[in-house]
Amino acid sequence: MQAFTTLKGLVAPLDRANVDTDAIIPKQFLKSIRRTGYGPYLFDEWRYEDRGEPGMDCTNRPRRDDFVLNQPRYQGASILLTRENFGCGSSREHAPWALLDYGFRCIIAPGFADIFYNNCFKNGILPVVLDDATVDRLFAECAAHEGYMLDVDLERQTVTTPSGEVLHFEVDDFRKHCLLNGLDDIGLTLTHADDIRAYEERRRREAPWLF
Repeated sequence: MQAFTTLKGLVAPLDRANVDTDAIIPKQFLKSIRRTGYGPYLFDEWRYEDRGEPGMDCTNRPRRDDFVLNQPRYQGASILLTRENFGCGSSREHAPWALLDYGFRCIIAPGFADIFYNNCFKNGILPVVLDDATVDRLFAECAAHEGYMLDVDLERQTVTTPSGEVLHFEVDDFRKHCLLNGLDDIGLTLTHADDIRAYEERRRREAPWLF
């Protein structure tokens, strides 16, 4: 998993609350268990006028011009600004896969659905919780200034605006450690590889019939 330390990124504002995982990546794309290739289908029903299918070439699909990710000023965004209860609905891990594959490394919202929030940390995305008033102000600033960018620092737990305002966010120490070091569940287990091997060797000596 790619570690997250700091990020200076363009912000894309998705001004919707209760965005569920089926909107993030529709159910027809869940047939694959690969972690990559979902970026073109992120928010598929909102980005395109036709229905997307796995393996479809999205290059010439008709796009909805009013959707934020189709607007030229937000191309290349790596920070998604959104509203309360983002990632609700089913617990599909494909949702953070699609967001990451599109290019988002950080999502800022007043709150997230619990399972989605946990899945973000396990897939290299930093979900940042800021209060409603602060998020409202960020939406206003983003709308007023094309090319609006934020600086995110996980170690310091800060988001810094172009004006120099420093916003602090909370994050669990264990999740922070894992994301700073690029450790998903498998990676975290492998940090104890020497202990695991030593245990297996000892058990082989003590109970060879098990092997």
